[in-house]
Order: sequence, then structure tokens, then C-alpha cells
Amino acid sequence: MPTIEQILLEICTFQLAVGELGRLAVELLRRGAAARACEAAARKLNVGVDTIQRGVEGLTYLLTESSKLMISEIDFQDSIHVLGFSDELNKLLLQLYLDNRKEIRSILGELAPKLPSYHNLEWRLDVQLASRSLRQQIKPAVTMKLHLNQNEDQIAQVLQTDPSTLLHLIHQLEQALGEMKTNHCRRIVRNMK
Repeated sequence: MPTIEQILLEICTFQLAVGELGRLAVELLRRGAAARACEAAARKLNVGVDTIQRGVEGLTYLLTESSKLMISEIDFQDSIHVLGFSDELNKLLLQLYLDNRKEIRSILGELAPKLPSYHNLEWRLDVQLASRSLRQQIKPAVTMKLHLNQNEDQIAQVLQTDPSTLLHLIHQLEQALGEMKTNHCRRIVRNMK
């Protein structure tokens, strides 16, 4: 039967291991992979480097997905309860999540790609009524100048098409907007935030 000192030593080692893996997971998000830190943690905890790397990657995934969705304490506990960890480990993971979720969200926000956004649209309809070879022709063209904001700069894209292609494009966009109103798409969009 283990003595009280042995039990306390195991609890301290266990808390140290979870704390070390949590620190490495947050550092992985901040600065990227750090092989030396994993090697040092492996020596400190007397385990293999691969074990530490897999633990850090798993913990990073758990923390990023939970922070991305901003799940509540109860939802986080329910999520990790399924993994079959002890109550003490669940409490440590919950505390790690609560301590770092705002910082992780800010890191993820910085990593998100900066996509261009709409600013303005200018358009013009040109119709060619005749040419030297054909005196009776009607050839319409729609020219659009799309102004976009990208990283605090304004860029412009010039597009030209015929009216039938433009009508087809409008129909496809309206169909996509209608699809976004379905329950299935709403669920996907809600989980992407």
C-alpha cells in the first residue's frame, strides 16, 4: 500500500505534467513548434519525446477547438468527460482552458486570413451597334469596376461580361444566398465561428 508521501508525490508530478503540457500547447500556438522545449519537458517528466509531442498536439487541438467555439465550462466538462479522464485531470484541463481561452482566441484571430471586403461598385453598359464589316449588329457588354478594401488598402478589379453571363451569375448567387438560409448551412456557419 502506497504511503501518503508517495501519493502526494504522484499528485504533484501529475499536476506538473499537465501544467507543462498546457504551457507547451499555448507556446505552440504563440510561436510554433518548439522541439527543444518538448525534449526538455520529456527529460523533466521521464517520458519519450514523441509522447510529449502527441500530448501537446492533442491538448492544442482541444484548446483551439474549444476556444474557437467559446464553449461554456459545462460544455467543456461534458466534452472532456467522454475521454474517460479522472475528475482531477478534468478539473486541471478546465482550469487550463479558462485561463487561456481569451489569449487563444486572440492568437487564432491573428492567424485568420485577411480577405478583401467590398467597398464600392461602378458599372457601365456598352453596346456595339455596328462595325466596318457588320453594319447591323448588337453586341452588349457590361463592364464593372469592383473596389475592395484589403489590409487598409483599396484595390480595384475590372470585370467585363455579356448580359446573359451576368444574369446567370446573379441567378447562381441568389441560389447560394437561398441555400444559406437552410438549417443545415446555419449549423455549419455557427460551428465555424
